Amino acid sequence: MATPVVTKTAWKLQEIVAHASNVSSLVLGKASGRLLATGGDDCRVNLWSINKPNCIMSLTGHTSPVESVRLNTPEELIVAGSQSGSIRVWDLEAAKILRTLMGHKANICSLDFHPYGEFVASGSQDTNIKLGSFHLSQGHSQAVRCLRFSPDGKWLASAADDHTVKLWDLTAGKMMSEFPGHTGPVNVVEFHPNEYLLASGSSDRTIRFWDLEKFQVVSCIEGEPGPVRSVLFNPDGCCLYSGCQDSLRVYGWEPERCFDVVLVNWGKVADLAICNDQLIGVAFSQSNVSSYVVDLTRVTRTGTVTQDPVQASQPLTQQTSNPGVSLRRIYERPSTTCNKPQRVKHNSESERRSPSSEDDRDERESRAEIQNAEDYNEIFQPKNSISEATPLPPHNIATAKEASKPSPAMDVQLPVPNLEVPARSPVLTATPTPKGEPAIIPATRNEPIGLKASDFLPAVKVPQQAELVDEDAMSQIRKGHDTMCVVLTSRHKNLDTVRAVWTTGDIKTSVDSAVAINDLSVVVDLLNIVNQKASLWKLDLCTTVLPQIEKLLQSKYESYVQTGCTSLKLILQRFLPLITDMLAAPPSVGVDISREERLHKCRLCFKQLKSISGLVKSKSGLSGRHGSAFRELHLLMASLD
Repeated sequence: MATPVVTKTAWKLQEIVAHASNVSSLVLGKASGRLLATGGDDCRVNLWSINKPNCIMSLTGHTSPVESVRLNTPEELIVAGSQSGSIRVWDLEAAKILRTLMGHKANICSLDFHPYGEFVASGSQDTNIKLGSFHLSQGHSQAVRCLRFSPDGKWLASAADDHTVKLWDLTAGKMMSEFPGHTGPVNVVEFHPNEYLLASGSSDRTIRFWDLEKFQVVSCIEGEPGPVRSVLFNPDGCCLYSGCQDSLRVYGWEPERCFDVVLVNWGKVADLAICNDQLIGVAFSQSNVSSYVVDLTRVTRTGTVTQDPVQASQPLTQQTSNPGVSLRRIYERPSTTCNKPQRVKHNSESERRSPSSEDDRDERESRAEIQNAEDYNEIFQPKNSISEATPLPPHNIATAKEASKPSPAMDVQLPVPNLEVPARSPVLTATPTPKGEPAIIPATRNEPIGLKASDFLPAVKVPQQAELVDEDAMSQIRKGHDTMCVVLTSRHKNLDTVRAVWTTGDIKTSVDSAVAINDLSVVVDLLNIVNQKASLWKLDLCTTVLPQIEKLLQSKYESYVQTGCTSLKLILQRFLPLITDMLAAPPSVGVDISREERLHKCRLCFKQLKSISGLVKSKSGLSGRHGSAFRELHLLMASLD
């Protein structure tokens, strides 16, 4: 029989006043286990560092209570869904809103970030599941309570009040399998970190484990003391933690068994995370949030079955496990997942999907108020997520009220003109690529590509050669310099031409002039500016830019590819629903010239997007930031097939 746990195994860390009104949602950062986000009835999202009493940042913009919050894997983005059905995404490093998503008709119940991109999945009380602008058909019949992407980013699992769990193939955009069996609402789903295994927890007081190769139940754990609301796999996948009423339970699944039970007076725990062999649990009541710590080094995670002290009179069979043996397939992740994911940086305006008339209003209403500059700089400025710190000690209860002074609004700065060398200028003839030149030229580098330092230095003196005079030395130094001057002069002339048109306020003509110059570097400079203001984009502009995007995506320059990805993502988010709706609409009665023109543009854009989709698909298998960006674009373009 298991004995009651000693005091040092689990303890209360702190209690804070998180909002001026009731707390309605919260989430822990899973990468560090040290970052906490809370959503409240006061329509705010507040950021906290575990074990510190002061609010780091307060995010505003929602006009109804925040029902769901989620941090992305690197803990640099946060998404929040409200009772009205709107969704807002903020960049925590830049302290600004990235985009606003609309489309749900009721409150947002669940959110999740794609593990290798900025793609957001949302589930709502309206029973719908959305992936950005893409809607998953054959969804649930009741509210969607939980969404989780698989570790490889290829699948999405959903749990709902209709007692079912569903698995979705994101590439095909359709349901793969439905898992019935629960007799109550399913509150949570969680993928095994390595194997093709899924766990689901329900209000029927059971946890079910599902085999994702055979699409059948592996085992079912019954007898939970209350509804299952929070589960978490150990990072190595050896066991599953279940946050129960006032206790933490540790389970195995083949066969089903309970390894350990730890008594923790946390009430209804809302979320779990692991940091340095310590499990962090958070719970909320009214306006207060409490955090608790369980020392996992004192918890049995494998081996002999432990009896529940609450059910000590019931006999349990002794079982042993062999956690080192994998019974099923392992997820195939991109090769870069051993390092922290890198994301392609985007400017805030280009990320939004709200109508252009709403852009400025969203910018004014949605703010990131830094309330504790010291903690903010410590967490978000040096790196993208909290580093591993020393283990959390037992701590006295601390309360803190959030500060009220907002920080000044941040202005969007225009990018510096792109200065990739060599530029493909019409006045220069093409030169063969040097043998040592990389296939992809990085945007930041220590040396210019295509130039040799020796071209700017005097030639090496040989013994028979006379001493160089000043004139000969200057001639050697200027070798190659003239070519560089020609490149920059031509570039300056082309930019002046585009700028002269830009001052007239005609964006479409400005882009046309940049395209006519036949210099991709000028197109990149112009797109870097246009991408910052989503309201500048119109359907006719897309018809001009899409062929240029196809060229940029095939460029050897990393910065060109980044700009192309940003522009394509913006077009897909803002115009793909319009294009598909126009093409699917029945023909109009009578003559409508404006509609016919719009339909022609939609057909042209659709044809160009179909051409680009093959290129995006072929590059979605790349590693690094390019692969992540192309995989996200591939998901956005799923409706084209």
